[in-house]
Amino acid sequence: MLSFIAPVLLAASALVSAQNYSGPGDYGQSPYPAFSGSQFTKYNLSADGIRASFIPYGARLTNLYVKDKNGAWQDIVVGYDTGIQYLHDSETNHTYFGAVVGRYANRIKNGTFTINGQTSHIPTNEHGGEDTLHGGFIGYDQRNWTIVSLTGNSITFSFYDAAYQGFPGDVMNLATYTLTDDASFISRLVSFAVNEPTPIMLANHIYWNLGAFVNEDTQYILNDTLYMPYADRYIDIDGIEVPTGGISVANGTALDFTTPGIAVGKNIANTVNGCGTGCTGIDNAFILDRPRYSALEDPGVEVLQMWSPTTGIQLSLETNQQGLQIYTCNGQNGTIPLKSDQQHLGNQTAYVQKYGCLVIETQDWIDGINQPEWGRQQWQIYTPTTEPAINYQKYTFSISDGPSGYTGGSSGPSNSTWRK
Repeated sequence: MLSFIAPVLLAASALVSAQNYSGPGDYGQSPYPAFSGSQFTKYNLSADGIRASFIPYGARLTNLYVKDKNGAWQDIVVGYDTGIQYLHDSETNHTYFGAVVGRYANRIKNGTFTINGQTSHIPTNEHGGEDTLHGGFIGYDQRNWTIVSLTGNSITFSFYDAAYQGFPGDVMNLATYTLTDDASFISRLVSFAVNEPTPIMLANHIYWNLGAFVNEDTQYILNDTLYMPYADRYIDIDGIEVPTGGISVANGTALDFTTPGIAVGKNIANTVNGCGTGCTGIDNAFILDRPRYSALEDPGVEVLQMWSPTTGIQLSLETNQQGLQIYTCNGQNGTIPLKSDQQHLGNQTAYVQKYGCLVIETQDWIDGINQPEWGRQQWQIYTPTTEPAINYQKYTFSISDGPSGYTGGSSGPSNSTWRK
């Protein structure tokens, strides 16, 4: 069931370097030499029907190309043209474009948690100090990851977290990305608690636009369809998107995507305050009600499908995780230019718009370390004697005329409705 770990374990035994960073909330020191080389150099991978580029800064996906229904290559992820722009982004917008986020993805209430009677205080970097987002002020997205293996279709990064940002104990992290000839992108995030019990919940933070911004309509993802057959429930949040402890049923709500053919934008008008106070859109943690690891035992188990009617590109996701954070780029405001290979509007510069992309984070239940009644400790608290934390994702791309239940045309509102 977990045979895919073997090559990653071999890579772990051969680690030779990791970043040694000292900054706010960093209390440890890496036993490995400091990162060397250029953290912004792009490394290109390819397989039949798919190409991708990565940089060590944040073990980050910067470009992913697949062919559209006309046979043209399209870059379907949001990002920047040059690596150093991601550093500038971290200092200004802090979008987390394409990066690994951690040591604990998503939000931690009050930046505190307790393990075995010991309470830890993590830097609170969101909402004026009311919660921690994606690991603190300097998360995994701002670390330089070391390349330990590189082939024509696969790359493995390592990062040693020496109790950074106030988290207890050290963690050894490996991120392996592989492209396969069925036009798939596979991500394997594996983390080992080295010396103390600690929470671990890594995630990839990729912004998708399957329409690849090829025309005016695809500047938004509102008419793309989203299908999550196992997302029967979602986690209740307060006004700053921190869990309240409650869990709601998605059926019959604006967050119900358990039926094929539903456009992302169909019910967005009914999501007011559902993604935080004053927020209209989706930024919610969905629960996948099916057994953990079932995707590995049965590769046919699909937890998410997204499709663009313009390009015909369809994304199918398999994962071992039991949660999905879905974000419809509600915070984008049209100030970040698209990459040069996504500028399709002639002399008019195109920008990342509100509802112009969709983030899919495979992870466990948000802030589960502070909700013991949920029983998620086994999947969020790791020790030197437990199995490693493993986040497995397989994104497969294909061309489709539309999902089951799709009748053609716009199944959502006019994009002009949301250009505000």
